[in-house]
Amino acid sequence: MSLLEKIRDPRALRSLSRQQLDDLADEIRRFLINRVSRTGGHLGPNLGVVELTIGIHRVFNSPHDPIIFDTGHQSYVHKILTGRAEGFAGLRQRGGLSGYPDRSESEHDWVENSHASTALSWAEGLAKGFRLRGEERTVVVVVGDGALTGGMAWEALNNIAAQPDLRIVIVVNDNGRSYTPTVGGLANHLAGLRTDQRYERTLSFIKRRLHRMPILGRPVYDLLHGFKTGVKDVLAPQGMFSDLGLKYTGPIDGHDIRAVIGHLEQARHFGGPVLVHAITRKGKGFKAAEEHEEDQFHAVGRIDEVTGEPVSDAVQATWTDAFAEAMVRIGERDEKVVAITAAMLHPVGLARFAAAFPERTFDVGIAEQHAVVSAAGLARAGLHPVVAVYATFLNRAFDQVLMDVALHGEGVTFALDRAGVTGTDGPSHNGMWDLSLLGLVPGIEIAAPRDQARLVAALERAVTVDDAPTVVRYSKEKLPDEIPAVQSLGEGRDQVDLLRIDRGARVLIVGHGQFAGLAMEVASRLAAEGVTSDVADPLWCLPLGRQLLELASRYDLVVTLEDNLLVGGLGERIRGRLAATAPTTTVLCFGIEQRFLGHGSREQVLEELGLTPKDVTRKVLETSLGAGICEAPPSVAQLLPE
Repeated sequence: MSLLEKIRDPRALRSLSRQQLDDLADEIRRFLINRVSRTGGHLGPNLGVVELTIGIHRVFNSPHDPIIFDTGHQSYVHKILTGRAEGFAGLRQRGGLSGYPDRSESEHDWVENSHASTALSWAEGLAKGFRLRGEERTVVVVVGDGALTGGMAWEALNNIAAQPDLRIVIVVNDNGRSYTPTVGGLANHLAGLRTDQRYERTLSFIKRRLHRMPILGRPVYDLLHGFKTGVKDVLAPQGMFSDLGLKYTGPIDGHDIRAVIGHLEQARHFGGPVLVHAITRKGKGFKAAEEHEEDQFHAVGRIDEVTGEPVSDAVQATWTDAFAEAMVRIGERDEKVVAITAAMLHPVGLARFAAAFPERTFDVGIAEQHAVVSAAGLARAGLHPVVAVYATFLNRAFDQVLMDVALHGEGVTFALDRAGVTGTDGPSHNGMWDLSLLGLVPGIEIAAPRDQARLVAALERAVTVDDAPTVVRYSKEKLPDEIPAVQSLGEGRDQVDLLRIDRGARVLIVGHGQFAGLAMEVASRLAAEGVTSDVADPLWCLPLGRQLLELASRYDLVVTLEDNLLVGGLGERIRGRLAATAPTTTVLCFGIEQRFLGHGSREQVLEELGLTPKDVTRKVLETSLGAGICEAPPSVAQLLPE
């Protein structure tokens, strides 16, 4: 039986020798490469924290001592050590193991966080609560150097440092990367800690001298290599942490089990907040990941476990690819256009723009609020910034969109990747709130293009709007085939494309963005059942345009399809407006329910929500029968030009 098969509970680690712990780390790496290559997932980050996680579980008593992972995507090793190795066959699949901590899976998962820079605040609150209850527990928080670029992390550190009796051990997993190389002043500071040659030379000198001493040499060296405040205060630029009042130890080799355990033991006994700085290598142990320059296999689909090459059908361009291409072309024509992202240069497709226009590309780290306000400043200076992030991450900067961009009438474009149901990363990563939230912002204009041509057109228009925020939201999926318009009504923000016209139709299906294709399929299914329908796509879905409302008012039944919350979405807005202007029109809305969605493939989640062609068609037919819709409707032809 392998060592890994014997680990059903982290307490089993305490009976293993140091050599066995090293052997276990090797087994875990092989296990991760084998399993994650079959399912996809966050491979690189987890390969980098194997020894760190083993050390944490060896020293601390989980779940009595809570272990919290910032972002949470590097919790795979934690899951393995807490008895969930068998579940990796279904990783990120419907009903299977989550790719993030999940309280329903294990008592060892305290927080289901999967947005960055929040774990330190959780830890401070938990530790403060335990102190008030008189419980002697230590809270361990694992935070990456990338997450420390987020302002919320520093708000938490400031409060932690002000409570010298708070039992928190902060393990900084410093691999120099978040999605891409960590940027900013903090990154430079940590790099200084890693590379200060005076410190390294002095430590090496002490090590050589002490190791020559019989009996006492090694214990004395271990002591100095622990809380060596005096040496490091003089020789390394770590004053940032000591100035806050935090005890600092490190940097240590995060892949040296002995060093990890030694430093964590010292931190555990200290009795107050301690920061343990560990240097790790993302993707360690998998040559293909280590040599992958872009992100060390931060997140992968199904890959070959030997070569790291993708295992999939023919490559098809994604919405992100289309955005990347469009941005470069726009940048070539318009020198005012600049790009901003928050530690996601490659994931959102801005790497090509950065290569072409490095001086016009700004990666601010995991700091969405700063990104938005900085964009407002760029716009005020006469430029047109495009802020590209995942749709779910803009939630974190809603106040800045509202008060800094919109209130000041600044022309900032937000490109929201991964809008709508994303699926496998679970509830926090679905881009299902942006349309509802941003629809509250006065003056904002929101587009949801249905194909590449419309994406390009929306971006080109957006970067010309210099007196209001604009938003272009799109899916993470493969680009659909182009859906040409049969006829277009209106122009600019008020334009509506008619994608299908059935003369005499009394049903209008409004589908936009990724759901335009769904609308077309539903219309075909309805036609097969004898119910004719027209299909419309409002290119700019919010605010509601006059043309769309006039068109919708001419039908007995309007069906809306949106890859967003129903609450506050396009359908509800159409229904509200038509209630006053066309009270006889029935509006049937399809979208995402107001609840957190479990992880699974996009197709599985949509099926659960009833957002499949079959389910939508059935409900439309039921409503049509109930409304007595028959053959003599007013035709959309009345709206068409001669």
